[in-house]
Amino acid sequence: MLFILFCFSQASDNRYEYSSIVSVPDLSFFNHVYTGLDILEQMDFDLLHGRNIGILCNHTAVNRNNKHLLDLLSNVDDINIEAIFEPEHGIWGMDDKRAKLIGNKRVDPVSGARVFNLFERSLYPPDWIMKKLDIIVIDIQDTGVRYTTFISSITKLFESASEYEIPVVVLDRPNPLGGLKIEGPLPREEFQSFEAYHLVPIRHGMTIGELLLMVNEMGWVKDLKRVDLSIVPMANWKREQYFDETQLPWKKPSPYIKDLNTLIMYSGMDLLRGTNINVGFGTDTPYLMFGSPWLATKFFLEKLDMLSLPGVKFKEVEFRPKGSPYYNRVPKYNGRQCSGIEISISDKKIVKPLETATSIITLI
Repeated sequence: MLFILFCFSQASDNRYEYSSIVSVPDLSFFNHVYTGLDILEQMDFDLLHGRNIGILCNHTAVNRNNKHLLDLLSNVDDINIEAIFEPEHGIWGMDDKRAKLIGNKRVDPVSGARVFNLFERSLYPPDWIMKKLDIIVIDIQDTGVRYTTFISSITKLFESASEYEIPVVVLDRPNPLGGLKIEGPLPREEFQSFEAYHLVPIRHGMTIGELLLMVNEMGWVKDLKRVDLSIVPMANWKREQYFDETQLPWKKPSPYIKDLNTLIMYSGMDLLRGTNINVGFGTDTPYLMFGSPWLATKFFLEKLDMLSLPGVKFKEVEFRPKGSPYYNRVPKYNGRQCSGIEISISDKKIVKPLETATSIITLI
């Protein structure tokens, strides 16, 4: 993994065996972080002119001025958007008001392109639409956490793109948790799933471009399939930067991750979904509290404080989970009074979410 990360920034000719890094303008004299979308826009979408394209994206595919990729491309005459591929939670998040139904077809009203769900309905695009495409563009803000299914869906899309020899362009974006910290074990092969699809740590420290470069070069797509992959890199992002230091617009990468602190704790606390503890679902602060009707919080808090876990503070709370706005998920102990512990991050640079979560599980 470290070899791939080093090569991503150091390869002198910007080429690998199956992939390449697009040469981009030098923007180092600006004091701003530019995403791959910002760079492609600066290049006047040169890679896409005269093409029939498919796009995998969601609501996070915005430039630094908060304009969406689909809106930007709608102003370019000779780029034809044939298909939009949506990952888990849809193109526009939970509320998905922008996509409309025409008969049994879902159509984006801006581009007129058909919308295909690659999570709930089918993991692969239909053959007939793949035959129409000249190129596939991928632009999505990943979480930097293995549990998120975006990379899994993209890997399945790589399978189809390889079969039809369709080149793929990935627009790189920052890892919102920074690129220096790596936490958690690799999944055992017998326990691989859509939430643990590749053999990477839980908090993997890679940008989406770096991770997909590894997937393509290492042959992690089914049957060692590869795609002709081009990555449009970012400019001026530093690996020590968390998302709130980039001055880029924040978009919730998943419905239940409302801010950076939630995302940080999600990387550890999501492990508690496999226990009989409610991890804040049915409240306004998922992943920032946990509890149950039977938890002895005073005793539990004393034990937690004795551990002196770095970068976090705890306090007792009472809460009653009610329904859930988070993707129709029914929370544990719905409607019941729960004793719980609230988690607040005092220093995001030193907090260890995996250590915090496993300590809680051990104490339970």
